[in-house]
Amino acid sequence: MKAVAVQTFGEPGGLAVVDVPDPRPAAGEVVITTEAIGVGGVDALIRRGALAAYGFEAGHVPGSEVAGVVTALGAGVDESWAGSRVWAPTGVGGGYAEQALAPATALVPLPAGVSPVDAVTVAGSGVVAHFGLRHARFAPGESVLVRGAAGGIGVLAVQPAARGGAGTVAVTTSSAERGARLRALGATRVLDRTGEGSTGHDVVIDIVAGEELPSFFAKLNPDGRVVAVGAVGGPPPAGLAAAMFAAFRKSLSFATFSADTVPTEDRRTVAAGLLAAVGRGEVDAVVHDVLPLGRAVDAHRQLDAGAVFGRIALVPA
Repeated sequence: MKAVAVQTFGEPGGLAVVDVPDPRPAAGEVVITTEAIGVGGVDALIRRGALAAYGFEAGHVPGSEVAGVVTALGAGVDESWAGSRVWAPTGVGGGYAEQALAPATALVPLPAGVSPVDAVTVAGSGVVAHFGLRHARFAPGESVLVRGAAGGIGVLAVQPAARGGAGTVAVTTSSAERGARLRALGATRVLDRTGEGSTGHDVVIDIVAGEELPSFFAKLNPDGRVVAVGAVGGPPPAGLAAAMFAAFRKSLSFATFSADTVPTEDRRTVAAGLLAAVGRGEVDAVVHDVLPLGRAVDAHRQLDAGAVFGRIALVPA
């Protein structure tokens, strides 16, 4: 089968279409013939080599979520899954391919009227946003700031914060046009990327991290919380703790959040709820672009340029 692998870490041109053996499911796994593949910020971090410490090597096939048809079952998998159209996480990779492996315990059937592209746009990012807000102990009436709100996770953090009764939903983004689109999703205040002049927030959901992260502690109310759910801007500086201690009397909190710490069944339940909400028109699937699998390089160039609003999906030719 065809897949896209990281041949050389660094620029998007290090991705290449390769021929790899068809996957064979182990016990408890299924093979999904892909109809849509999500392209996320973590894929770009892996491709750049920023996560080399986690053991990624040349030849790695990125892609952490797919949607498509279950075409093979491993031992112990309920036969009723055969032929089902599903969304599924694939773990740390393997999604940029015509077929992908996924654990049967994580499969979510696609509701009627929800396309595979919508599924990979909403489910994975929405799970991170949902549990990121929970990790931040967000409560109705609080002010939420979503940093880097135009990305796949950001647009799905804005929507539940607004629906969940946030007093204000502030966002950082790069242009007035993007700000207008975020307002349409529920944002009530639009800031530039630095969040200049903004204070009074109870929760910051941060997808960016990077060198400017410490400056966001000054924007928090007493007992405010920053939760980093991504690091598309790279790791924070070594002075992060010093910035927190400078505001010691405000009792601020900083945490990271990864969906890997959430039990599989809880992630599955939330993903199923999000897809059902898409089908009812209650959650917007913000699709930036749909590209053939062979154009994964172009998808990553858009990611690196900061040009993506929402999510890019790849589709097999």
